[in-house]
Amino acid sequence: MPAAFVTPLSMDPPLIGVAVHPSRHSHDMIKFSEEFALSVPTRALLHHVQYLGSVSGIDLAKLELTRLPTFRGRRIDAPLLEGCIGWIECGVHDAYTIGDHTLFVGKVIAAQAEGDAFDETWLLHDAEEAPLQYLGLNFYAVPAARLEARIPQPADVKRDVEAGEAQVGDATEAEQRREATEREREDRQRG
Repeated sequence: MPAAFVTPLSMDPPLIGVAVHPSRHSHDMIKFSEEFALSVPTRALLHHVQYLGSVSGIDLAKLELTRLPTFRGRRIDAPLLEGCIGWIECGVHDAYTIGDHTLFVGKVIAAQAEGDAFDETWLLHDAEEAPLQYLGLNFYAVPAARLEARIPQPADVKRDVEAGEAQVGDATEAEQRREATEREREDRQRG
């Protein structure tokens, strides 16, 4: 089941939310089986993902029609797609009606990922092993770079509170802001 509305909800216990419209065949499959699986595809599966997300499985065996190889999960009966870079198996923990969708809260009971693609985060060394991301309609993207943000240190936060302004950005931007703030203080003191 391709799902556009997926989000982590909790680390402890590990919970994932999946919002599915009640008219979708996947909705009933999740509701009655009380489990679901998420397979994380790559660019290689782009057209398969669009097909699987566009065609209902209520009247036909769409997964079989794609001839995509699958394998059994470690803990659930839902099939997992080969050729993906990650797989998450969930048991339904709860379900809520949110607007016109049902938010299924899944408790992660098994997860696995390709070591070349994931090590605590997606590695993005190779565009062919980057997770496919749905943008809307029939548009998708793959992330091109993994960026590491600076983690604020307690001394930085204290300085920001005292200055009344968070100094974020790279070091050059921060220095330019400090200089501008100092010039403003000097101008105010002069008069």
